[in-house]
Amino acid sequence: MDLHVRYEGDDDPDKCTARKLARFDLATLHRSDRATPYGVVLNPHAERALSPADAETARENALVALDCSWESAGEKQFTIPGEHRALPYLVAGNPVNFGRPMRLTTVEAFAAALAILGEYDHAERVMAKFTWGETFLDLNEEPLRRYAACEDSNEVVAVQQEYLDRE
Repeated sequence: MDLHVRYEGDDDPDKCTARKLARFDLATLHRSDRATPYGVVLNPHAERALSPADAETARENALVALDCSWESAGEKQFTIPGEHRALPYLVAGNPVNFGRPMRLTTVEAFAAALAILGEYDHAERVMAKFTWGETFLDLNEEPLRRYAACEDSNEVVAVQQEYLDRE
C-alpha cells in the first residue's frame, strides 16, 4: 500500500515523522493538493470512520495523510481529493502527546490505518523507524485488533463507543 503525505512543513522538522518516513522511502511527500494522489485520506473531521471496507480503495490508489501542525489542522485544511475517513479512538505513543487520545503523529496515523486495513506487518515496518514506535502499537493493540475485525464503518464506530464510554 503506497503512503502519500500532503506536507505543509509548518512543524518542527526534527520531530516531523512524515519527513523521516520520506527519508527512508516509506512515504512520498507532496507540497500541493493537486500533486497529492487520490486515495483514502485520513481526516479527523471526516463523517465516516476508516474500516476494513476501505482496504481495496487504499490498495488500488493510496493511503494519504495531511502533515501539519495541530494548531493548523482545522477542517478547512483537508481539501485533498479522495475518500475521507476518520481514524477511530486511539491514544498517542509519541513522546510529545503520549497517552493523549487522538493526538497522533503522521506515522501513528499511517500505522493505525494500515493495521485496520489488514496490513499489520506494514504498520510495524513504518513504526520500526521510531524509538517509540513499538510503544504506540502496544498501547493500541486491543483496539486496533478489534477495529480490524469489523466489517464496516458502523461497526468501527460501535467499537469506538465502548472506548469512549470508558473515558
